[in-house]
Amino acid sequence: MADPNDEQAMADEWAAMAEGDDGADAAGWGLDAADPANGGRVLNQDEIDSLLGFDAAGGKNADKSGIRAIINSALVSYGRLPMLEIVFDRLVRMMSTSLRNFTSDNVEVSLDNISSIRFGEYLNSIPLPAILAVFRAEEWDNYGLLMVESNLIYSIVDVLLGGRKGTHAMRIEGRPYTTIERNLVERMIEVVLKDMKNAFEPLTPVDFTFDRLEVNPRFATIAREANAAILVKLRIDMEDRGGRLELILPYATIEPVRELLLQMFMGEKFGRDTIWESHLATELWQTEVQIDAVLDELTMPLGEVMTLKVGQTIMLNSGPDASVELRCGGIPMLRGKMGRIGPSIAVKVDQNIRRAKVTS
Repeated sequence: MADPNDEQAMADEWAAMAEGDDGADAAGWGLDAADPANGGRVLNQDEIDSLLGFDAAGGKNADKSGIRAIINSALVSYGRLPMLEIVFDRLVRMMSTSLRNFTSDNVEVSLDNISSIRFGEYLNSIPLPAILAVFRAEEWDNYGLLMVESNLIYSIVDVLLGGRKGTHAMRIEGRPYTTIERNLVERMIEVVLKDMKNAFEPLTPVDFTFDRLEVNPRFATIAREANAAILVKLRIDMEDRGGRLELILPYATIEPVRELLLQMFMGEKFGRDTIWESHLATELWQTEVQIDAVLDELTMPLGEVMTLKVGQTIMLNSGPDASVELRCGGIPMLRGKMGRIGPSIAVKVDQNIRRAKVTS
């Protein structure tokens, strides 16, 4: 029979362990602040902000740590679409030429970076005042967004209206953009959209048509705020003037051509590399293939085939002068006469079998 004193001691020990576990759990969640014996404490405001991914001033942390980093971890990286960088590099080269012809000035276009971002996060980060151009990708049946910042707007207006070179464009704060400014910017946007069409042309035909201009980001919402989008930042410099042009393409917009954007080509040539083609052709010509010489074919019932014995003769409907068909992989290629050269049996090719094209 067990000793009652031992049972009481064991019960006291389990109670103490249970209290310790409760205190540890409460301390881990920051709930038990009144009992320092259990090690519990309350998270202060700085620790809560750090957990949620905010800095001391209430803004977002640059490293996106905490819960916000977990939420944004599902954001797709544009690096999975290798052809995008090739397309936008091609766009930069085209825009440099087109904008020089458009402005009759020395224009340099550079690609700052390509990144992925939440659409709502980008709308909240647009530096105002700015002009937002909504365009439609006809073949993809969706929309994209072009943001022209204020410095570039005034620079384009100054250049097109004959402003002096080497002087900064005058910026007037506190007034809306005039009709002349909006029309000039719209003409520049049409030039950019035409270049975008040509940049995508070797990959897939698509028409980008201008839809409307907006100055309020709320009216330029073309996707849900939580949707992922590709942000392309372009820098346009005209001697001492210039500004930034940003392109937003939601992932839903480029989804119809996602398989094409996943392709990867060698070198900087768009979609075709003559060096690789020459190497492939050389290797193909050196590839060994098996050629079958078919003298004749005979159709027999399966029962007769099963009863064939060694030494039995099969009669073919082919004479000594009959043509022999040469096949590669079961496909008829050539036809000729059978003969002999030395100790070997040979076939003299006298006809090329052209396969009829399959029409749908």
